[in-house]
Amino acid sequence: MSSEKSKAMARALLLYLSFVSSAAHRRTCMSAQFKKPGDYILGGLFPFGMNTMNLSERLEPSVVVCDRLYASGLIWALGMKFAIDKINNSTSLLPGIKLGYEIYDTCLEPVVVIQPSLLFLTREGSTGIGVLCSYTDYQTRVTAVIGPYVSDLALITAKLFGFFLIPQVSYGASSEKLSQEEYYPSFFRTVPSDKSQSKALVQLINKFEWNWIVAIGSENEYGREGLGTFSNLATAQGICIAYEALIPADPSAPQDHQKLEKIIKYINETQVNVIVLFSVDKPVQALLELWISHGFSQKVWIATEAWVMSDIVTSIPNIQTIGTVIGFTIKGGIVPGFQDYVTDLFASVQQESFCRASWEYSRDADSTVLGPQCRQCDNVSLPDISHLLENQQTYAVYVAVYSMAHALHQALGCTAEGCPKATVKSWQLLDIMKTLRFTLDNQSFQMNQFHSTNQGYDVMFWSWQKNSLQYISVGDYRGSLSIDTSQIRFHTLDNTKPVSTCFQRCEPGQIKRVKGFHLCCYDCIDCEENTYQGTREDLFCTECPEHQWSPIRSTKCYDRSERYLFWDEPLVIGLLVLMLFATVLTCLSAVLFLKSLNTPLVQASGGTRSIFALLCLLLTCLSFCLHIGKPSVVSCMVQQPFYALGLSACFSTFLVKSLEIVLLTEFTSCPKSSLLWVTQKRAWLVVAIACLVESMLCFWYIYSVPAIPASNYKLLHSQVLIGCRVQSWFAFIMIHGYTGGLAFICFLCTFMVQTPAKRYNMARGITFSMLSYFVTWIAFVATYSTVQPTQQPAAQICSGLLCVLGLLASYYLPKCYILLFKPEWNTVAYFQLHQGGAS
Repeated sequence: MSSEKSKAMARALLLYLSFVSSAAHRRTCMSAQFKKPGDYILGGLFPFGMNTMNLSERLEPSVVVCDRLYASGLIWALGMKFAIDKINNSTSLLPGIKLGYEIYDTCLEPVVVIQPSLLFLTREGSTGIGVLCSYTDYQTRVTAVIGPYVSDLALITAKLFGFFLIPQVSYGASSEKLSQEEYYPSFFRTVPSDKSQSKALVQLINKFEWNWIVAIGSENEYGREGLGTFSNLATAQGICIAYEALIPADPSAPQDHQKLEKIIKYINETQVNVIVLFSVDKPVQALLELWISHGFSQKVWIATEAWVMSDIVTSIPNIQTIGTVIGFTIKGGIVPGFQDYVTDLFASVQQESFCRASWEYSRDADSTVLGPQCRQCDNVSLPDISHLLENQQTYAVYVAVYSMAHALHQALGCTAEGCPKATVKSWQLLDIMKTLRFTLDNQSFQMNQFHSTNQGYDVMFWSWQKNSLQYISVGDYRGSLSIDTSQIRFHTLDNTKPVSTCFQRCEPGQIKRVKGFHLCCYDCIDCEENTYQGTREDLFCTECPEHQWSPIRSTKCYDRSERYLFWDEPLVIGLLVLMLFATVLTCLSAVLFLKSLNTPLVQASGGTRSIFALLCLLLTCLSFCLHIGKPSVVSCMVQQPFYALGLSACFSTFLVKSLEIVLLTEFTSCPKSSLLWVTQKRAWLVVAIACLVESMLCFWYIYSVPAIPASNYKLLHSQVLIGCRVQSWFAFIMIHGYTGGLAFICFLCTFMVQTPAKRYNMARGITFSMLSYFVTWIAFVATYSTVQPTQQPAAQICSGLLCVLGLLASYYLPKCYILLFKPEWNTVAYFQLHQGGAS
């Protein structure tokens, strides 16, 4: 613990001395620190500066001057220098081998990066590139290259180095294109690709349930490719991008400045609260400066790793007024010992003896080749860059250098005793790099199939404390997002997340109905009954097949259940009880009539024909069972014929009796021979003829146009109604109309017949029986047309039973009453022929 305190005190003392020294000495020899000889040379491409000249005005291939210092690039370059010095002092990695380095400025410009890249390709010990048929034995100036930082430059250099198969390890180029090994065979990187970051961005936006956003990119390879990948992934996840644009490459130009003005005004007009900036830091700086100058409202800014911790962005005046900033940084860490190293180096470069030795070495190291690479670095003091020493991008540089050192260690076959100083061609390192696995600071690294060491991201939140910015890690991303939202304080009054939605996310079983001018803005509409949403991408509800159904807001269809009159449902049980009652009455009446067959009353009622009629009524009662249960071909075929035939047979006996009565009362002058056809045994012939006609009609109905089972899928939403469908209503009317015709004749024959007082009126019983038949049919027609189709079979059973009970009550039960309780009426004298007709 005491050693740690002493180190901290020493660091503070060195920092203090550097402050004092920097105040006394403005210029240093930092620019002379980026070349070092060694057994194997690593080339470095770092953005020390930023271009300040208009490249379109170049009329000759002169040197491009980059006067403005890019402090982060300086720190990264020092990270490479530190890693190599640390490796050279190691006894386990490359023992006995000294690595050298040549680090050059890229100026973040393709024009600038070409020159040092060509230098790296020159033959070892010269400044010329040999034009050969085969480069297998060609030894280039450098063994491998670290950098460059941005994808635009990496796509250029990767083509050059790929031809010579020189390993190139970038610490920042994240373009997905660079993962294509067939085009960039020697390219590696220690950062994730843009696709991985885009997935992280989408998960972050979904985490906060934002679906109405703006997506802006920088007009370079990083911005274009990253924005395109993010847009595709976001759209696939149902995130609506209200506006998408690219920040011009040179916002300072008048035409590009006007374009940037339009971009920020359109962002403001969309009233979107969340903006994704997939851009490098310079374009972000231009956009946010303009945003602040217009005084636009605060937003949530989603940052990529390229600018979330950039000092160029954080140094913008009033940057704290833009709102909430959440972004991703490449997961890595603080390079151990790096801060002390930089502190010592800044103290050294201000010492005259140290600088004299550095400049002497620079002259010996062929300083005419490109010359000093960071002239503006000589004016930098430690306080200028101290806030960048914990930049996690430096860790990616650190890992890149160590990856090459481990590859070289394997290629040389180093042991604990040392490494042979053998010649190693650059292309010989490629196979090792593709499967490289190593441990650094107790953390494992491995190149994947895309030539990347994808360690994931940290989620960073900008926290402002009294105008002082602090970066707070609130989560991480390793294939899936983990975030502690309680640490995030949004710019809203109550510190809660702002709402940025164009629509509510549709639930399963809902489709999208576009509203307004944006195709991704929509209302959620429920799928109606018997329709469903097959997949979440479906724009229309699909109708269920006829044999299936679905409820409202459904994602699938279900098989319909069958609906018909079940034996166990309460209504049917009630009808069965009523049917049993009618059956029992009919059977008891038949038994009583059979027992009293030879009595005057039974003989006057038709004798055996009355028992036949009661048996026909019994058949009619039993035929109602055909309406219960699942309809079949047979049951549908015989339902109506059984009912009509039984009732017609019963009415045929009434017809005989009615004709007898009318002949005795209205046609007294008719010959006796006419009366014989409606009395005694000849009357059975009339009954047989009447039944034969009905039988022929029923036979025609059954074999020509029978009722058939039919399924109704439209009536009930979740069931299929199975019933008997009448194929010919004409045939239906014929078989029932014939029965009605018999009833009407009986009614006409008996309606006007009168008998003296206190005499039993046989005709009146037939009249009321026919009236009950007509009333029940009228009631049936009225009920059948109004009742629900599911209950229509029950209505038919009920009307039929009421008809049977009406016949029993009007005709047979009064006679049963006389037979049981008024036997004194059951005499021949009481049933004289002229008083209503005796048989």
